[in-house]
Amino acid sequence: MVRTNPERRKVLLDASIEVLARDGARGLTFRAVDKEARVPVGTASNYFANRDELLVQVGHRYYERLVPAEDVMARSQGPQTRESMTELMTEVVDRVSRFRTGYLAILELRLEATRRPELQELLTERVRADLDFNIDNYRESGLPGGEDAVVLLYLTLNWLILDRLTLPGIFDDERAAALVRTAVERVIPAES
Repeated sequence: MVRTNPERRKVLLDASIEVLARDGARGLTFRAVDKEARVPVGTASNYFANRDELLVQVGHRYYERLVPAEDVMARSQGPQTRESMTELMTEVVDRVSRFRTGYLAILELRLEATRRPELQELLTERVRADLDFNIDNYRESGLPGGEDAVVLLYLTLNWLILDRLTLPGIFDDERAAALVRTAVERVIPAES
């Protein structure tokens, strides 16, 4: 029987993120989730029919937790400058980097997605939707560069985040901020 307590479900999914980040996909078991969530043994299996469902739900939960604050969403819409885009991209890098376990968990999910079609479909749809949303916002920004600017920033900043979280000795906060600025300046042409 699948339980429906939404708060308990969130606790279990958040615990799953922690387990994925710490132990990898192979370490994600119902027992490990129960232990991390500090709930009785068997609780996770009451909420998720199988491991595949758990993995898919963890993917949903990651994106749920990564939604930007309302003020950031408001600033991201409408006319922009290269400077305001630099500020927005810096906020994205910082927000994602602060959710270290989430980012490491999503990396594990991406690797699992190569073997699990349902998970691959979810992650593909979610990333595509995020890109489309950002491309639409960029078109409204009035900045030059078009869709390619958004895609290049997405690719560049994701790798910067990956390095910051997996090899933190490469780029400190100051250097990372400078790299974000450089990426924006090189990807978004100067307005003529």
